[in-house]
Amino acid sequence: MSGPQCCSNPPTLNPASGVGHVENLAGFKTYVTGSLHSKIAVLLVSDVYGYEAPNLRKLADKVAAVGFYVVIPDFLYGEPFVPERSDRPLAVWIKDHRPEKGFEDAKLIIEALKSKGVSAIGAAGFCWGAKVVVELAKDALIQAAVMLHPSFVTVEDIKSVKLPIAILGAEIDQMSPPELVKQFDEILSANEVDSYVRIFPKCVHGWTVRYKVDDPTAVRCADEAHQDMLQWFTKYVK
Repeated sequence: MSGPQCCSNPPTLNPASGVGHVENLAGFKTYVTGSLHSKIAVLLVSDVYGYEAPNLRKLADKVAAVGFYVVIPDFLYGEPFVPERSDRPLAVWIKDHRPEKGFEDAKLIIEALKSKGVSAIGAAGFCWGAKVVVELAKDALIQAAVMLHPSFVTVEDIKSVKLPIAILGAEIDQMSPPELVKQFDEILSANEVDSYVRIFPKCVHGWTVRYKVDDPTAVRCADEAHQDMLQWFTKYVK
C-alpha cells in the first residue's frame, strides 16, 4: 500500500519552526500552539515526515488562531522517514512505525488533554496520520475527524465510523484514488454519518502539507483544504 507518492516533495524539517513551542505531553515531544483556556483542542497527526515539518506547524498555528489548542505529537519517536537512507526504505521504515501504534499513542494524548481540562477534541490526519485518526473515529474517542489525502484507510474502516468526518482527497492520488474516496462517501451517506467529502482537482497526494511555498497555485489549493478543515472543526468541536 505504500508507494512513491507517500514520500514525494519531502519537507525540510525545522525544529524551530512555528510560533508555538515543544513540550512533553504524555511522554511525547509535542508541538503545542494556542491557548489551553479555550478548552477545545485539535490533534494533528503527521505524515511520515513527522512533527517538525514547517508547513504542518504553520497549519497548526492557523488552527490555533481561531481559538483551538493544537498539538502535534512526535508519534514517530524522533525517526521521521528519510528518503535518502537506502538502508531504511519505506517498506522497512513502516514496520517500525505502524499507524496502529500511532493510534495507541494518540489515546494517551487524548487522555492527557482531558486531564488539562479540554472538553472537546477534533483530530486531523495527513497520509500516514489519517489511519490513526480513522481509528480514533471508529472508537468515538474524539468529537470530529478530518482525513487529508489518507493512506492505509480501508472501506471496512469507514463502515465503522459513527461520528462527523470530513475526507479531503486529491484527484491524482495512488494511495486513495478518487474512486475509493467516492466509495467512502457512499458508505458514510448510507450509514447517515455527518460527513463532508471533497476531491480536489489537479492536486496530488500530500498537497495540503507538502506544497511548495513559492508556488501560488499550490499554496492556494492547500489553503482551500485548510479552510475546509477549519470549518469542520468549528462546526463540531465546541
